[in-house]
Amino acid sequence: MNNMQEDKKSKVKKGWLAVRVGLEDEDGGFQRFVIPISYLYHPLFKRLLEKAHEVYGYHTSGPLRVPCSVDDFLHLRWRIEKESNQHSHHHHHHSSSLSFHSC
Repeated sequence: MNNMQEDKKSKVKKGWLAVRVGLEDEDGGFQRFVIPISYLYHPLFKRLLEKAHEVYGYHTSGPLRVPCSVDDFLHLRWRIEKESNQHSHHHHHHSSSLSFHSC
Protein backbone atom coordinates (compact mmCIF):
# COMPACT_ATOMS: atom_id res chain seq x y z
CA MET A 1 0.00 0.00 0.00
CA ASN A 2 2.87 2.36 0.78
CA ASN A 3 4.17 2.37 -2.77
CA MET A 4 0.90 3.71 -4.13
CA GLN A 5 1.03 6.65 -1.76
CA GLU A 6 4.58 7.50 -2.72
CA ASP A 7 3.70 7.25 -6.41
CA LYS A 8 0.94 9.79 -6.06
CA LYS A 9 3.06 12.57 -4.71
CA SER A 10 6.37 11.86 -6.39
CA LYS A 11 7.39 10.67 -9.81
CA VAL A 12 5.06 9.24 -12.39
CA LYS A 13 5.77 5.67 -13.39
CA LYS A 14 7.04 4.81 -16.85
CA GLY A 15 4.35 4.83 -19.52
CA TRP A 16 2.17 7.29 -17.60
CA LEU A 17 1.75 11.01 -17.83
CA ALA A 18 0.71 13.65 -15.29
CA VAL A 19 -1.90 16.17 -16.43
CA ARG A 20 -3.46 19.16 -14.71
CA VAL A 21 -7.16 19.42 -15.35
CA GLY A 22 -9.37 22.38 -14.64
CA LEU A 23 -10.60 25.73 -15.85
CA GLU A 24 -9.12 29.00 -14.65
CA ASP A 25 -12.47 30.33 -13.47
CA GLU A 26 -13.53 27.19 -11.62
CA ASP A 27 -13.70 27.27 -7.85
CA GLY A 28 -11.89 23.99 -7.38
CA GLY A 29 -8.88 25.10 -9.39
CA PHE A 30 -6.76 22.37 -10.94
CA GLN A 31 -6.68 18.68 -10.18
CA ARG A 32 -3.78 16.41 -11.03
CA PHE A 33 -4.44 13.17 -12.86
CA VAL A 34 -2.07 10.49 -14.04
CA ILE A 35 -3.07 8.88 -17.33
CA PRO A 36 -1.54 6.19 -19.55
CA ILE A 37 0.50 7.63 -22.41
CA SER A 38 -1.68 5.61 -24.79
CA TYR A 39 -4.42 8.24 -24.20
CA LEU A 40 -2.35 10.67 -26.27
CA TYR A 41 -3.08 8.57 -29.35
CA HIS A 42 -6.82 8.45 -28.79
CA PRO A 43 -8.87 10.72 -31.11
CA LEU A 44 -10.93 12.14 -28.24
CA PHE A 45 -7.84 13.03 -26.26
CA LYS A 46 -6.06 14.38 -29.32
CA ARG A 47 -8.87 16.87 -29.77
CA LEU A 48 -8.42 17.97 -26.17
CA LEU A 49 -4.67 18.38 -26.70
CA GLU A 50 -5.30 20.58 -29.72
CA LYS A 51 -7.55 22.74 -27.59
CA ALA A 52 -4.86 22.86 -24.88
CA HIS A 53 -2.34 24.12 -27.43
CA GLU A 54 -4.76 26.83 -28.57
CA VAL A 55 -5.36 27.97 -25.01
CA TYR A 56 -1.92 27.56 -23.41
CA GLY A 57 0.46 27.23 -26.33
CA TYR A 58 3.14 24.56 -26.52
CA HIS A 59 5.58 25.94 -23.97
CA THR A 60 4.07 25.17 -20.62
CA SER A 61 6.23 23.97 -17.78
CA GLY A 62 5.32 21.15 -15.46
CA PRO A 63 2.45 18.74 -16.07
CA LEU A 64 0.41 18.98 -19.24
CA ARG A 65 -2.45 21.41 -18.68
CA VAL A 66 -5.84 20.42 -20.01
CA PRO A 67 -8.45 23.17 -20.50
CA CYS A 68 -11.61 21.36 -19.51
CA SER A 69 -13.55 20.90 -16.32
CA VAL A 70 -12.72 17.96 -14.08
CA ASP A 71 -16.18 16.50 -14.76
CA ASP A 72 -15.64 16.65 -18.52
CA PHE A 73 -12.22 15.08 -18.14
CA LEU A 74 -13.59 12.25 -16.02
CA HIS A 75 -16.27 11.62 -18.62
CA LEU A 76 -13.67 11.62 -21.41
CA ARG A 77 -11.48 9.23 -19.45
CA TRP A 78 -14.49 6.96 -18.88
CA ARG A 79 -15.25 6.90 -22.62
CA ILE A 80 -11.63 6.09 -23.51
CA GLU A 81 -11.50 3.34 -20.90
CA LYS A 82 -14.77 1.90 -22.13
CA GLU A 83 -13.55 1.82 -25.71
CA SER A 84 -10.21 0.25 -24.84
CA ASN A 85 -11.98 -2.35 -22.72
CA GLN A 86 -14.17 -3.29 -25.66
CA HIS A 87 -11.10 -3.65 -27.89
CA SER A 88 -9.30 -5.84 -25.41
CA HIS A 89 -12.03 -8.49 -25.58
CA HIS A 90 -11.13 -9.21 -29.18
CA HIS A 91 -7.47 -9.74 -28.36
CA HIS A 92 -6.36 -12.00 -25.58
CA HIS A 93 -4.78 -10.03 -22.78
CA HIS A 94 -2.65 -7.59 -24.75
CA SER A 95 -4.54 -4.50 -23.67
CA SER A 96 -1.33 -2.96 -22.35
CA SER A 97 0.54 -3.30 -25.65
CA LEU A 98 -1.32 -0.68 -27.65
CA SER A 99 0.14 0.13 -31.03
CA PHE A 100 1.94 3.45 -31.36
CA HIS A 101 2.02 3.51 -35.14
CA SER A 102 -0.56 6.27 -35.39
CA CYS A 103 1.88 9.13 -34.89
